[in-house]
Amino acid sequence: MQWMNLSERNVYKNRWFQVNLADVELPDGAHLDHFVIRLRPVAVATVVNDANEVLLLWRHRFITDSWGWELAAGVVEDGEAIEAAAAREMEEETGWRPGPLRHLLTVEPSNGLTDARHHLYWSDLGTYTGQPVDAFESSRRAWIPLKLVPDMIARGEVPAANMAAGLLMLHHLRLG
Repeated sequence: MQWMNLSERNVYKNRWFQVNLADVELPDGAHLDHFVIRLRPVAVATVVNDANEVLLLWRHRFITDSWGWELAAGVVEDGEAIEAAAAREMEEETGWRPGPLRHLLTVEPSNGLTDARHHLYWSDLGTYTGQPVDAFESSRRAWIPLKLVPDMIARGEVPAANMAAGLLMLHHLRLG
């Protein structure tokens, strides 16, 4: 049942993503045109403190017109290591520099349409460096008890699938 991507041609491209049209061959030999969105990798990071609280951002997403809790995240720049990008994004968005990062998981949030890979990291150490450079990214930053995470996700307070997956994994790792 494997679909074969025989070729792609670019339809649109900018600094953030590109849209391609693929010629896909189905297992029965039929062909179909399928749009593919090619994205830069995304790096995500947070800290869990000794009280088992996780550092989160409360933010609005204009595309879906929704509010929710998220982890600090952003695209990996050309030539930048994913782990370094995760640490940079966390400090820029929260004002906290993480200690040594541990890989939490990598997810593909919409692999039927995009090749996006989100790489999530966490640390149990963090140093406050001051107000975030990118304070415009969120309305507030807060330390939230990990024990509250499953109920927050169930209530829709963590609408992004990648963030929900990472928070549930942290909950499992830290609280069992």
